Amino acid sequence: MRAAAELAVIGGSGLYSLLDGASEHEVETPYGPPSDRITIAEVGGRQVAFLPRHGRDHRHPPHLIPYRANLWALRSLGVRQVLAPCAVGSLRPEFGPGTFVVPDQLVDRTSGRPQTYYDTGAVHVPFADPYCPNGRRTLLAAAAGREVSAVDGGTVVVVEGPRFSTRAESRWYASLGGTVVNMTGHPEAVLARELELCYTSIALVTDLDAGLVAGESVTQAEVFRVFGENTDRLREVLLDALAALPSERDCPCGHALAGIKLPIALP
Repeated sequence: MRAAAELAVIGGSGLYSLLDGASEHEVETPYGPPSDRITIAEVGGRQVAFLPRHGRDHRHPPHLIPYRANLWALRSLGVRQVLAPCAVGSLRPEFGPGTFVVPDQLVDRTSGRPQTYYDTGAVHVPFADPYCPNGRRTLLAAAAGREVSAVDGGTVVVVEGPRFSTRAESRWYASLGGTVVNMTGHPEAVLARELELCYTSIALVTDLDAGLVAGESVTQAEVFRVFGENTDRLREVLLDALAALPSERDCPCGHALAGIKLPIALP
């Protein structure tokens, strides 16, 4: 019998050991295996699945993460609500390293990634508001409860990677209204929507993007260092939010397909 979980965390760098005492499960999907084995543990009396976005050994670069397999695997385990922490670069000087942002909008600047389960047929799924409103409120409340300052709202600009942005690109993203820049937020969010999952991101600023500070540039070592320094705070907020997420969903996420059928039936 397949293990069941109602909530999930798709974790990025530094969060591979989020859940203590977890059991590991391999899940097959029509889109191949997910990024890694999925661990399931109890948090606040609820079963929570954790999936390392890049794999435990960080083997999947952002443009080659098996996003479709990841979301499908979680949905097939019974997951209906997903929290998605990630590292981001700031496009606003007032949001420096260590700032938490709970975004409400997304701009896709990726290219070439499979970003839908509908490879045939004219199907259009609503995506005006990419993130779950209930999940956002829960994360913001959890952050406030831990006395962690979190910015309410903002636009994530998702770039292809794996390279960082040029200074010109960074300034352009800011001029478009971007708040932070990231490499993994899309297609993760839209695939969750196509599976009628509640999906909520919490972004940790690890650096000021290249266009903000003359003469300085982003390095991978700096990103990992800042994320590591803030992992404990992020972990506490996530665990509190998981325990507080509503057991009954009354948000639009669960009705996103409005009668549209998925091309492959879920088990």
